[in-house]
Amino acid sequence: MTTITKRLLFGNEAIALAARNAGVALGTGYPGTPSTEILEYFAEYGGQAQWAPNEKVALEVALGASFCGARTLVTMKHVGLNVAADPFFTAAYTGVDGGMVVVSADDPGMASSQNEQDNRHYAVAAGVPMLEPSSSQEAYDFTAAAIDLSEKWHIPVLLRVTTRICHSKTVVTPRWLFPPSDAPKFRRDIKGRVMIPAYARPAHRRLRAKLAEIAQWAEDSALTRVIQGSKSLGIITSGVTYYHVREAAPEASILKLGITHPLPIEKIRQFAESVECCVVVEEGDPYLATHIRAAGISVDSKPEMYRFGELNVERVRRILANDESPEPQPPAGKLPELCKGCPYRPVYDILHRMNCIVSGDIGCYTLGVLPPYEAMDTCVCMGASIPVGLGMRHVLPPDQARRVVSVIGDSTFMHTGIPGIVEMVYNPPPDGHVVIVLDNGTTAMTGQQEHPATGRSLEHTPTNRVSIEDVARAIGVKEVHVIDPTREAARFEETLEKCLQSGQLSLIVARHYCILAAPSIKEFEKLTQQQFDFQCAPGGSEHYGE
Repeated sequence: MTTITKRLLFGNEAIALAARNAGVALGTGYPGTPSTEILEYFAEYGGQAQWAPNEKVALEVALGASFCGARTLVTMKHVGLNVAADPFFTAAYTGVDGGMVVVSADDPGMASSQNEQDNRHYAVAAGVPMLEPSSSQEAYDFTAAAIDLSEKWHIPVLLRVTTRICHSKTVVTPRWLFPPSDAPKFRRDIKGRVMIPAYARPAHRRLRAKLAEIAQWAEDSALTRVIQGSKSLGIITSGVTYYHVREAAPEASILKLGITHPLPIEKIRQFAESVECCVVVEEGDPYLATHIRAAGISVDSKPEMYRFGELNVERVRRILANDESPEPQPPAGKLPELCKGCPYRPVYDILHRMNCIVSGDIGCYTLGVLPPYEAMDTCVCMGASIPVGLGMRHVLPPDQARRVVSVIGDSTFMHTGIPGIVEMVYNPPPDGHVVIVLDNGTTAMTGQQEHPATGRSLEHTPTNRVSIEDVARAIGVKEVHVIDPTREAARFEETLEKCLQSGQLSLIVARHYCILAAPSIKEFEKLTQQQFDFQCAPGGSEHYGE
């Protein structure tokens, strides 16, 4: 008899283990807190995992594999689904052969994000089923359920988790979930896979028919549970909020929703009618309350002030008491800052002293906006630094336009920075433009993951390297410079000044290892006997600075 051992796992680890035990053939994604560790754990468990340049590419790669009958897992943080939305919506039309699970890791409270969007709305907009686990055990079980649902209805499934699920540990009893799937093979289905209008119109009808069937299935699904309690108070909830509710109101009856699109409306109706007062308690937007009320079911929802930030037991108690008095403010913490010895520090010092107008991007270098540098004027989303800077250059008077600089990291450049270079070459501002790529040899913000410009795969093994400077030259940027801003601060400042005054399209790669990642990178290179030389202008070749 096989002994099943209980394990204490993070939610991210539980998703990875379930995917491995369910025979997922390929995991793809882009690192982003709080989702990053899923693929890293998946690789540790022996799964085939790879970082894509961005979330759109990751989803498309997984979709191609799923067309061939392979089970796939795609991971990203909530804003990553914005990037992947184009193929995500259409994948609901094409459907899949192998189970395909798309993990959206939302970040209520914006612990490490530029917005607080609630991605539950994506499931409704795209027309895909959505599951929401409330613990690591459910993260494991719901991953398996998502694969099963995906293969039963040939549709991608959204697994929506949040920061507390991803980064909290609870006990998990793992189990082998499915027998091995058939070997992937190509099956021609032109009308089902080629979304020209003539084929997309019937595909949309098929999608709506699938959703109607899934809605009926959801009514009796074990993913939704009723916890019997007092008839005077009933609470409808989902995700990690379920545990806050259990502690805040142990006497209440609870309807815990595991599938939150399509909703089991009749089950919700029966529950609401069985209690005297029914309250929807949910984190983020009033998603559940809005859809339940739209079905004609009378429920109370939280006051608007609880739409912001994460919920906890005390906040749930306040919601149930309809307490809208001001909440106690947490004590002010120490502002984050760039690491001591960070190679970005001399760059921001120079940008500040030169009074540049800095169009910034997403990464740990965004901390350059804080004192003492305060050298970033905009930061919108991944890859926006170059187009936003170009927009400024196009409309500002010449004396201000010549001060505009776009600053972007190496991983972000690979993610969505290249189209901005194409735009710069295609529609050059009258006074040119200057782009600084802060190349520290890693995806530092999310934990030092690899990307296409490092020359190493997700598991840090050698692979082809994409050269940032060669890409820029190939697109048509004439002035390309590679400088170590730590060792050659004076040369960097001089080069930047010349580029700003030249009126030309210029790109400066400020290259020096992340101080935290440097020991690991050196070890990777030592183990693989591989170290890259990069051509610099005008000083010959040099390695990453140490």
